[in-house]
Amino acid sequence: MIRKISILGAGSWGTTLAAVLCRKKNLIVNLWSVFPEHSHKLSKDRENKDFLPGVKFPSALNISSDLQQALMSDVVVLAIPVEYLRSILKKIKKLNYKKPIFVSVSKGIEIKSLKRPSQIVKEELGKVKFAVLSGPTIADEVIRGVPTTAVISSKNKNILQFLQDIFMLDIFRVYRHSDIIGVELGGALKNIIALACGISDGLGFGTNTKASLVCRGIQEMTRFSKAFGAKEKTLFGISGLGDLATTCFSVKSRNHSVGFEIGKGRSLKQISSSMNMVAEGVTTVKSVYNISKKKNIDMPIIREVYLVLYKNKSPLLAVKDLMQRAKKAE
Repeated sequence: MIRKISILGAGSWGTTLAAVLCRKKNLIVNLWSVFPEHSHKLSKDRENKDFLPGVKFPSALNISSDLQQALMSDVVVLAIPVEYLRSILKKIKKLNYKKPIFVSVSKGIEIKSLKRPSQIVKEELGKVKFAVLSGPTIADEVIRGVPTTAVISSKNKNILQFLQDIFMLDIFRVYRHSDIIGVELGGALKNIIALACGISDGLGFGTNTKASLVCRGIQEMTRFSKAFGAKEKTLFGISGLGDLATTCFSVKSRNHSVGFEIGKGRSLKQISSSMNMVAEGVTTVKSVYNISKKKNIDMPIIREVYLVLYKNKSPLLAVKDLMQRAKKAE
């Protein structure tokens, strides 16, 4: 059976998903951009020169800025940065459309509401068919056909099996998962630890330091996620530890790159003005810091990243304060 799938958001990951899913003969794929001029440019160039230069679109890929048309699909993928997700959902709510399965691939926590994507979708659209796709998925590698794994998470087993079939490719292996909270938080929190690893590299520290940040970082991720009902096992799976490892060690990671520049002495404002992509960890750290304070959750690494990014704390002083904390057992 021929299925229709629309990707809302023409950034690097949205574009990548749209392009690779065109390999499946039973899928009609539509890539939607919120900006008509950007949509026209993508259609004309048959390439996303801003985010994936040099990668030509498959001839089967449809490109549009017509949201109503995009919603007339079996599956609608939300590849929108979390801080802009609610505004797009409000537009969707005003339209008449068939009842698709919404799949979030956004990794973050909204600053104002401190909500995850699944919670934002529920608030704006009500009870809809919903799932989360997450994992160690660097867009540049997926688009080049590098073998990659991810997880699809939903509370509905039928939806899980259907979506596993939709997204599974010879180079993209998808596992089913039922812990939406753990999968979402794993994808959001690892970006902050990647910022810390980038800062460490920018300061000229070595593998010992980065390994320490990864090991202690996964503990903070787990501690935080369990406080909201996530399963510990989830954080040590593909969407937690797997995504953490990729984001902390890949030179293609936006969050690591931002951290690296911070470690080199550049300000967040300077870095942001020269980037055309969103590094989700930069905003997520605000949300997580505020939640951890409110819930009294011990998050030393994440706290220091927040202080470095937003309170002008010296990265070297942040490292010193982490190293000189009170003695404790592992």
